[in-house]
Amino acid sequence: MSNSQATQATPIMVRNADWQARKSAAIARGQGNATSVYVERALNAEIWDVEGRRYVDFATGIAVCNTGHSHPAVVAAVQEQVGRFSHTCVMVTPYDSAVRLAEKLNDLAPGSSAKKTIFVTTGAEAVENTIKIARAHTGRRGVIAFNGGFHGRTLLAMGLTGKITPYKNLFGPFPGEVYHAPFPIPYHGVSTDDALRALRTLFKVDLAPEDCAAIIVEPVQGEGGFYPAPDEFLQALRHVCDEHGIVLVADEIQTGFGRTGRFFCSEYAGIEADLVTTAKGIAGGYPLAAVVGKAEIMDAPLPGGLGGTYAGSPVGCTAALAVLDVIEQENLVDRALAIGERAKARLLALQKKYPDVVGEIRAERGAMIAMELVSNGDATQPAADLTKRLVAKAADNGLILLSCGVNGNVIRLLPALTIPDEILDEGLSLLETTLAECLVG
Repeated sequence: MSNSQATQATPIMVRNADWQARKSAAIARGQGNATSVYVERALNAEIWDVEGRRYVDFATGIAVCNTGHSHPAVVAAVQEQVGRFSHTCVMVTPYDSAVRLAEKLNDLAPGSSAKKTIFVTTGAEAVENTIKIARAHTGRRGVIAFNGGFHGRTLLAMGLTGKITPYKNLFGPFPGEVYHAPFPIPYHGVSTDDALRALRTLFKVDLAPEDCAAIIVEPVQGEGGFYPAPDEFLQALRHVCDEHGIVLVADEIQTGFGRTGRFFCSEYAGIEADLVTTAKGIAGGYPLAAVVGKAEIMDAPLPGGLGGTYAGSPVGCTAALAVLDVIEQENLVDRALAIGERAKARLLALQKKYPDVVGEIRAERGAMIAMELVSNGDATQPAADLTKRLVAKAADNGLILLSCGVNGNVIRLLPALTIPDEILDEGLSLLETTLAECLVG
């Protein structure tokens, strides 16, 4: 055998570190990565990297794979669709999967009003289109969002986002006529009454209510720290919007599709938003987003005013139809509640063990679970460095975690709604072990 043949036959070790070095050289530093785990394959709630190591995945691509990685029903639907066609543009030569998906989303959206849907590609696009629609409907320009909220990375979405680092840093100036109000977070001393009082003040000093097109709110803040909006706060916002003719937008990009133990999280408050943004868990990992809303508001823009080349991808729409079937057939909305309760019990025990470090556990919204880390048991002393070490060490130990929060001190758990109990328990044990190691080290 020749030297060249021998070389070709010798297996080449592939390492995460090698790929990370190549990534750093090839991809701009602004598009960073939380871990240096390079995925070779993934199934349900588990990931295997290029070195053959296995991980329990508590991130699910940031709440995208609610139905788990590579769910067989989703894979089969996508394979069948790609075999027929992958793209024609829904605004040129449309297809039935987009119509059927819109009909289903219209039926699933909270409230009794007649609904209509548009499709786009990303969550940020969905958010920006709600503002376009609200402005067209009301003839107004002002928009109110909330401190700590996250609505995307495009320019208008960044303007709506209430968190500077890393999302807005260096990227200004931002669009005008966007205003921010406090979000109620009892753990940090902001009550619902405080938040509503600040909103009334904003109407007096910054933006008259008759000049306000929309108020956009996350039923649970995502990047801001997994703080749930109290039901009475969302109900009060609905009342304010009704009183002044303002469009209420529920940003359900991270909270939708069963994640919180309701199909849409705003159902907890019993309100009907005028517009709802959806993305992430909608299509099991395929790029798709949508705006669903009251028909008379959705129809305010003129024909051609909404859309995009890849909007309503046939592959994404087909995947989403399969995702909806899986959520229903496997009862994943209720499963989210069971996951939340199981995780909550373990995390409360961890809080009892480390009361000076584990400040608050938030697990009242299904499988959207948070653990806020502090110093000296003090909510005003965020333990951001500990949080960063915990995420990194967890990956070393075989667990994929995410952090969030304005102060970078919240661990968020987003397991697949299809995760088996034994793998959920394994991941929680890895979290407990890793925290203990970080506190000793």
